[in-house]
Amino acid sequence: MELDVIEQIRDFNRFYTERLGLLTDRYLDSERALGPSRLLWEIDGRRDVRELQDHLGLDSGDLSRLLRDLQEEGLIRVEPHPDDGRAGIAELTEAGRHERDTLNRRSRARVVSLLGALDPDQQAALAAAQNQVRMLLRLATITIAPVAADDPQAWRCLRQYAAELATRFPEGYEQATLTRPEDMTGSLLLARERDEPIGCGAWIRLGASTAEIRHLWIDNKARGLGLGRRLLRQLETDAAAHGVDTIRLGTHHTLSEAIALYRSHGYHEIDSYSDSAYNQLCFEKHQSARALP
Repeated sequence: MELDVIEQIRDFNRFYTERLGLLTDRYLDSERALGPSRLLWEIDGRRDVRELQDHLGLDSGDLSRLLRDLQEEGLIRVEPHPDDGRAGIAELTEAGRHERDTLNRRSRARVVSLLGALDPDQQAALAAAQNQVRMLLRLATITIAPVAADDPQAWRCLRQYAAELATRFPEGYEQATLTRPEDMTGSLLLARERDEPIGCGAWIRLGASTAEIRHLWIDNKARGLGLGRRLLRQLETDAAAHGVDTIRLGTHHTLSEAIALYRSHGYHEIDSYSDSAYNQLCFEKHQSARALP
């Protein structure tokens, strides 16, 4: 990564946090900093403490400290989970609901004040830029890694893939067509967002230096981020690391978005190489292989 890009992002982070008043111990003129104020907003009535920890990415000790501070202020109460005595449920008190409403009003007023000097086109441009930043940051935090051929999370994705194709293909799709774990002669990659599986893809060997990419799928809630392109690129890289220099794949003519992805990623159409009824269009791409020792 270019050093100037890194420094530009660091500079923006400093500018953003200072300009929005995120560094003060009295966030939005309240009696607390951003952390506990954000936690108060996230509880939003009643919330499982474990969900809060997962959603905010907080260490359990840090979350406990923040919850304890809010309890001491009389803004929340934490009760045992009805189904698990080791877990807890955080709930806003009447004072907590009032404080949350106050923070919401102040936050909206701060945004109105901040954007008041901009005309409507500039306001729309800023909102669009923020949406683009959010999408790219979300994409950057998604992890993609090889997993075992029988990994339960990966197979959850594969079954969703099969179920979607069964509704999109006029002839349906047989789940039994999915590549069995014992036939995974290459790698099965799994994409996760906050440990939740949101995409998968696999490659298998067709020959010593030829592979086929199969079952490339992205969950609906993660589409539009560019994750499909990233997952495809990582499948290619993984295959190249195992000595593969020719990659093939097949797709159905109804999957226009997949066809566009493959063509834009350097794949060219070839004659059929597979007896799969679902591979109505076949593609191939050549790349530099890096043979493993």
